[in-house]
Amino acid sequence: MRIALLTNEYPPHVYGGAGVHVEYLSRELARIESGAHAVDVFCFGEQHETQRNLRVRGVAPALRFTAQDPRHAKLLDALVRDLAMVGAVESPDIVHCHTWYAHLAGCLARPLTGAKLVLTTHSLEPHRPWKVEQLGTAYHTTAWIERTAYENADGVIAVSRAMKEDVETLYGVPPKRVRVIHNGIDPEEYRPTPDPATLRRLGIDPEMPIVLFVGRITRQKGILHLVRAIRHLQPGIQMVLCAGAPDTPAIAEEMTLLVAEAKREAAAEIIWIPEMLPRQDLISLYTHAAVFVCPSVYEPFGIINIEAMACETAVVATAVGGIPEIVVPGETGLLIAFEPERDGLAEPRDAEGFSRSLAAGINELIGDPARAAAMGRAGRERVLAEFSWLRIAEMTVEFYRELIGAELRPTAPSVRQP
Repeated sequence: MRIALLTNEYPPHVYGGAGVHVEYLSRELARIESGAHAVDVFCFGEQHETQRNLRVRGVAPALRFTAQDPRHAKLLDALVRDLAMVGAVESPDIVHCHTWYAHLAGCLARPLTGAKLVLTTHSLEPHRPWKVEQLGTAYHTTAWIERTAYENADGVIAVSRAMKEDVETLYGVPPKRVRVIHNGIDPEEYRPTPDPATLRRLGIDPEMPIVLFVGRITRQKGILHLVRAIRHLQPGIQMVLCAGAPDTPAIAEEMTLLVAEAKREAAAEIIWIPEMLPRQDLISLYTHAAVFVCPSVYEPFGIINIEAMACETAVVATAVGGIPEIVVPGETGLLIAFEPERDGLAEPRDAEGFSRSLAAGINELIGDPARAAAMGRAGRERVLAEFSWLRIAEMTVEFYRELIGAELRPTAPSVRQP
């Protein structure tokens, strides 16, 4: 098959789970079945590389438009890149899109090329109403693009059972078009890798218990609720916040004020690392952490949890979206109940109660290091058994074949010139 993956994120420009997903999925799709499939990745950026049957092409906008609202610029930029992607795809059998950024390109490429359109549900706009803060009224356009794509897709890959239910409920996608295929991990890359020198370089004491958060500064990740929880943590703990890439200047300022307040009031030490760290540094942090905490208020899957589990770290996470399909309560970590507001998922109904529950879960595991260590070992065993990228790629190709049927156009050469 000739497979075109359309995405905003791809290394080195990765800031979320969708970028991680496309990076590893593309690699495994190119490897399986002795490299029989031609895999083209079209992404936002300047990338330009070819590795046998895997070809990556960054797409940069040829022109820019003046936005009525500065918050509309991201949408207009994506639309121009989408048009460039449509012109660049080469007779694909499958066009596989990731997030709304690339969905319009997929909708246009489907009738123009005759390819089957596949979407992976990394998130859904109706469950992210706080994006209005970042996009302004452009949020309503991104929601329309997303709905149009799901209404026209030949197949949908849901990264969790929870996302399958959401796609069917929100967009009326027939169940037969939806396949649940979880995200994955490379367990050879994400594995216990002690490195005290890296911690010291980052200002962290490797001898003191570490509670770790990794993620963007966005309401979706629940980072502000976690910062409010720090004052309830027992003393003798380091709370390490690897939190960068704020959605808006407003939430960046809110985060700054809350961290300053927590430093004045909390008994725990607080170390905020505001930049996105290299992967190897993160693996070292996962390894040394006594507890990894994922306070997300919306999480279609939660790939960061399996990253931590692969490094043998116990997890305290919110019981939302796909997280209960990853974290086994009492075995690989603890799940914290979350009751949303009636008008959306942006905030818990009882914000103070939610923060206290997060702190209680963290304190419970910090207070029992042997139990936390056992959960960490069980977590890696679960990752090895359930979340292999190779198996995910195999299931994805099986789904592609179901969609296009037995008759395929001739396969492209395994080695192509740029």
